[in-house]
Amino acid sequence: MQKLIAVVLLLLLATTAAAETRDVNQFFFNQKFGDFKAELDNARREGKIGILLMYEQAECPFCRRMETTVLNQSEVQDYYRKHFLIFSVDIRGDTPMTDFKGKETTEKVFSAENRARATPVFAFYDLRGDQVARFTGVAKDAGEFLLLGKYVVDGEYRQMPFARYKMQSGR
Repeated sequence: MQKLIAVVLLLLLATTAAAETRDVNQFFFNQKFGDFKAELDNARREGKIGILLMYEQAECPFCRRMETTVLNQSEVQDYYRKHFLIFSVDIRGDTPMTDFKGKETTEKVFSAENRARATPVFAFYDLRGDQVARFTGVAKDAGEFLLLGKYVVDGEYRQMPFARYKMQSGR
């Protein structure tokens, strides 16, 4: 009986360690200063391949679901922070900001100009500030969201849509 309890405890510990969760605001999103043109310089200086924006809104249940089931996973946080600077943009926000080209605007106007209406939208921008990939909605799980990151990091977005890439990967 003691062996069985020990095995169950080890399995529980292994499962917990494999799915470590951390605070999204501290470990996924970077601190936002509102100047995306300057953030492109920061991304270059830090050796990132680009910037990831999560267009969201306060009352979005799908945004909260992504934050509590995918973006809070340490593996997701570590992978994305290695390759991208990551910021949230409130599609209804009146907060002043500077876009990738240096134009003064607000989060709401910037979101509309980038066709972010339904949330969440994950938009990937290269180091010139050009959008290279986009994913709207909720990822099935952390594995699918990691695959999305790999799709962008490996440059597969130049060859095929994410849906085809995902099918070819067996997901």
